[in-house]
Amino acid sequence: MSQVVDVQVVDVDVKEIVLSNSSFGPREIEQLVDAIASDFSNYGVLRDAVSDMELREFRTPAAAVRLGVCYFLLGRYRIAVDTLANADGGALAHLFLGRTRFAQQEYDLAIESYRAAATAGYDADTCALKIAEAQRCGGNASAALATMDALSGAVEQSAEYLYQRGATVGVLNGNPSEVFALYERAVAADGNHAGALFGLALENDRRGNDFDALELYQRAVHRFPAHVGSLLNLGLLCEDREDYQRSLQCYHRILDVYPNHPRARLYVKDAQASGDMYYDEEAQKQRDRLAQVLNIPVTDFELSVRSRNCLQKMGIRTLGDLARCSEKDLLTSKNFGETSLVEIRDMLASKGLGLGQFSHEMPESEPVLDMTDMSPDEQALLERPIADLNLSVRARKCMVRLGLNTIGELVRRSGDDLLECKNFGVTSLTEVREKLTKFSIRLRGD
Repeated sequence: MSQVVDVQVVDVDVKEIVLSNSSFGPREIEQLVDAIASDFSNYGVLRDAVSDMELREFRTPAAAVRLGVCYFLLGRYRIAVDTLANADGGALAHLFLGRTRFAQQEYDLAIESYRAAATAGYDADTCALKIAEAQRCGGNASAALATMDALSGAVEQSAEYLYQRGATVGVLNGNPSEVFALYERAVAADGNHAGALFGLALENDRRGNDFDALELYQRAVHRFPAHVGSLLNLGLLCEDREDYQRSLQCYHRILDVYPNHPRARLYVKDAQASGDMYYDEEAQKQRDRLAQVLNIPVTDFELSVRSRNCLQKMGIRTLGDLARCSEKDLLTSKNFGETSLVEIRDMLASKGLGLGQFSHEMPESEPVLDMTDMSPDEQALLERPIADLNLSVRARKCMVRLGLNTIGELVRRSGDDLLECKNFGVTSLTEVREKLTKFSIRLRGD
């Protein structure tokens, strides 16, 4: 990468902020955010501190607010909602309940929470801008603009106001020059505003100003929580420069919080298929830690007899097995009801996991190929070896890795299935499709 971003190291004791009984408000939250932005290893410190806090037998309503905010920062939104909704009912709890619901795309509920925060005494301008953001993302940009038009005073010069107005004008198909100018003013007001940096980077990206866009995306992803759009677009720019390791880091940061994010998952496949990928040591350590957690036996936890028996009958042995199951899968088991479901959710949440979090890793059953309506010649074609397609070396190696021997086995696979194979990229996929087209057959789903 040609541009190096200087990040000021913030000397803050993350664990002390989380576990102490001192005051906890916007200032302390900003300290946590800045500490993680300056050194992402503090994310792990925050996660460990939350685990320590969860072990405390007695929790005051104020401590529940602190814990709920930390859940939000960790991206554990479901449990954050539960915790904040049952906290002290104060302004901070309502505000972060709104932010959590916004992150879950529950925009109407987020607006309700922001209004409750304002009623409870949180800064009215801050709440109004959050409401405008939820209105815009919920599909009502006109209402968002009206909400901002009702504001006046110093807030109109703040980075958040300028960013939200620029984003709203853009959605309403306003003057592109006005949008660009609003983002520029927002970044000038606060050079660390993740949304404003993303907006300005995107406008430069659209205008072909690749160098400026790259620099702005880099600045944006060094904030926390990072803007998902910044991570996606920086990852794509890194791919264009064949910096696949950096692009994968961007995509995996998204998947850490949104495990099923469709675009991030697709881009990971593309980046991995572009060549031999080597992750950095810290990323490998994170995967190793996750693997250890996923391999913890469910018998290590105190579960009810009913829940334990149901899991045993279903062949669920580890937390990883549970994280690959959906709620529907569990509820189909005899005698497994809502009470057991809540128990399982809480057990997984204690380790930062959720039901269905890794459901995409469940192996799909091999699709059955119906040959009843095929002519003898067509059936004979599908029984021919893949070698008859005269594929390139890279494509042939992929067939070997996937255990595919005949043309019939190949056409049972989709293009996405093939792209998951190491070193098999779009070029190889195009080659396979062209070879099959000569025989008037296609991959599954084509």
